[in-house]
Amino acid sequence: MNALAPSAPGVLATLAGVTAPVCRRTYALAGFGLMALKYAVEAAVVALLIGSFYSPVAFLSPVMTVRAAALGSAADMVTLPYLLWNLPFAWVGATMTVRRARDAGLPALFGLAFFIPLVNFLVMLGLCALPTRPPASSVPAAGVPATGAPFSGVATAHGGPGPLGGEERVVYAALTGVAAGTAVGMVSVIVAVYGLGEYGGALFLGAPVVMGTVSGFLLNLRGRRTLLANVAVAGVTCFSLGGLMMLTAMEGLICLAMAAPIGLAMTGLGVLLGAALAQVEGGRMVRLMGLGWPAALLLSPAPGGSVRQVESSVVIAAGPEAVWDAVIGFGGVELPPPPEWYFRLGIAYPVRAWIEGTAHELGGAGAVRYCEFSTGPFVEPIRVWQPPVDGGLGRLAFDVTESPATMKEWSVYSSVHAPHLDGILKSRQGEFIVESQPDGTTRLVGRTWYTFAMAPEPYWGLWSDLAIQRIHKRVLEHIRGVAEAA
Repeated sequence: MNALAPSAPGVLATLAGVTAPVCRRTYALAGFGLMALKYAVEAAVVALLIGSFYSPVAFLSPVMTVRAAALGSAADMVTLPYLLWNLPFAWVGATMTVRRARDAGLPALFGLAFFIPLVNFLVMLGLCALPTRPPASSVPAAGVPATGAPFSGVATAHGGPGPLGGEERVVYAALTGVAAGTAVGMVSVIVAVYGLGEYGGALFLGAPVVMGTVSGFLLNLRGRRTLLANVAVAGVTCFSLGGLMMLTAMEGLICLAMAAPIGLAMTGLGVLLGAALAQVEGGRMVRLMGLGWPAALLLSPAPGGSVRQVESSVVIAAGPEAVWDAVIGFGGVELPPPPEWYFRLGIAYPVRAWIEGTAHELGGAGAVRYCEFSTGPFVEPIRVWQPPVDGGLGRLAFDVTESPATMKEWSVYSSVHAPHLDGILKSRQGEFIVESQPDGTTRLVGRTWYTFAMAPEPYWGLWSDLAIQRIHKRVLEHIRGVAEAA
């Protein structure tokens, strides 16, 4: 045996490395094996949590709402663990797809199709079939080693020393990466939001990875940078995009803050991938990076907008009849200004409510409840009018036919041109339940059913559920004060 012959890469280097070649057999075995492992674990979790079958169709679906529906009420509980669980699989899938593309003689950029919904299945099946071929240019660019750790802290330049010093060269590379990544992000937002009118997974999951890949690639193109430098560029790229969207009145501070956790995580993943690509692909990558991403947004399935339910309750030291009178007897009385900081930042809150029509005579038919919020009125035709009789259950249920904007965004401008403020979150139904308790108190329950057409829905649902719970609390506490005072 030749002692100088390179040793075969280990399992970890093959799965998660950035330089080890991947043949079609290894790619197919690893891909199908990891997919089977991921499905088995997720199916077991679904079976343990809710006792139902997690179908392979739901597992493979690119629509987040289809997968969330399989989890039912447990979807919100596992949102953060699910996102963390997916990160290593996303890294392995992306790096192996990039290396398999190079092994098949294709540009490494071809491997980024891993992040395009639906198309990724066809690309991965194709890479399982293509034989190994030498790449079009197998010679590494000058100054960029073909192997080695991706973050060594060594800053070398293509073609020898240039007019810029080492520190200046790093700053220039960082600024170039941030500018290009921000541009990719802006194009993605314009195409998806203002062109297609959709807030799908390709926008919130795929676009940050791609813009991070662009930033990481350009940062490391002329020399491998430290891990700290790559993390810093990921953060600056994210905040640069957010700042540009605020300056152009495309978005406000509240929604950008809510999007920051998932945006930073996915952009960071992209930067690491871009840094790895800079080692093995050379200068031609910069001419191709990111050009096909806007077209990929066209192929992304729109979020389904499944119906979500939020329930809140309060115990009132009064009888059910007094509570019922307080529920239907707002009478247009204006609630006091909210002290809570989140309402003062712009989240819509209820101001007053009243009922018009002949609810008493017709059992609810023809009556309409109006609930005025800080951003406009809800119109709620009553469909169930059931007063509590002799301590029985009381119920006031209504549909929602008109609803205002969900918030007034915090911005330096008087208005923000964000389509999601009016239409993405839609209230569908609501109800109050009045339940007599054995100790003479009354339990008042408020429920809201709504749809939220933004992906990933389990993540955004955490924020919308929290906001609706706070709105419930404001209404229920007001009713409790009125009933107990009476």
